Amino acid sequence: MIYFGDLKKQYLSIKKDIDRSIAKTLNSGWFILGQEVKKFEKEFAKYCGTKYAIGVGNGLEALQIALMSLNIGPGDEVITAPNSAMATSLAISAVGAKPVFVDINPNSYNIDPVKIEKKITKKTKAILLVHLFGQSAQMDAINKIAKKHNLKVVEDVCQAHGAKYKSKRTGSLGDVGCFSFYPSKNLGAYGDGGMIITSDQKVFQQARKLRDYGQKERNIFLEKGLNSRLDEIQAAILRVKLKHLDKWNKKRRTLAKLYDKYLANCDIIIPRQSKNCFHIYHLYVIQTKNRDKLQKYLARQGIQAVIHYPKPIYLQKAYKDLKLKKGTCPVAEKLSQEILSLPIYPELTENQVKKISQAIKKFV
Repeated sequence: MIYFGDLKKQYLSIKKDIDRSIAKTLNSGWFILGQEVKKFEKEFAKYCGTKYAIGVGNGLEALQIALMSLNIGPGDEVITAPNSAMATSLAISAVGAKPVFVDINPNSYNIDPVKIEKKITKKTKAILLVHLFGQSAQMDAINKIAKKHNLKVVEDVCQAHGAKYKSKRTGSLGDVGCFSFYPSKNLGAYGDGGMIITSDQKVFQQARKLRDYGQKERNIFLEKGLNSRLDEIQAAILRVKLKHLDKWNKKRRTLAKLYDKYLANCDIIIPRQSKNCFHIYHLYVIQTKNRDKLQKYLARQGIQAVIHYPKPIYLQKAYKDLKLKKGTCPVAEKLSQEILSLPIYPELTENQVKKISQAIKKFV
């Protein structure tokens, strides 16, 4: 059986360092907002190329706190993509704003900058873009539009740890970058976790208050905040894993090239790396009109493939209040029926990639 992911293999490869870091944290007797979080924040900000980083509870809350720190709230509109994890839009809703969906580019699967301006109104306050599947959105075009209309730019980097656009790390290209450390991410914790990065001191100070009930110092509450703090143990684990991230991303890129080679001249569409982008292949996503049948066929062959995402967010029941119908984002709707994510993680072997590719070719 070839599983979609295997987190145990990665743990075993760094077991001694992970166990040592956990034991050190347990022996310290300090488990919330201690030295491990502070050190990880500093190291992660340096890695991403920003001045500041704020550890939070998860990716959704990273996005929510980022929006709150930019003073986005009830009555405001935030432009975003319809083909993302639900958390992207839930963060917008959580601050009382309205998500406004813009269709995607059919080649990159990221938000299409050409279509953004048509959706801007007097209520628009920000663009919350997603660097989907491990590849950066076209940041020059997005930042140009944002500057023209005086909009904030929030990057959802939950699938793009270590990806680059014109040599700069994703998350450092807008006003704020938001990360999830869900276990299956390229940089994943052993539980939930998230991070906000920025070079704006005011945003940093505001986000740091908001993650801890809104207090500037103990029992001095300046805002109505959240309880959203990265655990010391998770920070200790992530500090170990951060040292391996570039190596793991390099392996993912190698595996992607192997898929490209073995799936060449096959009647499917393989991932395309956009201009100026350094893709880190959080997911390796193929496109075929026979997606559902292929997924079932692969399952019978002992190969686990996953659909990201089967329905645009605005067509989910949770967002029926927006009253958006089919046809709102036709490209996203079409691709939601055709894309399939294949196994890709650093511990996957070339033989496994070859086996998966051969099964696909046989089906096609």
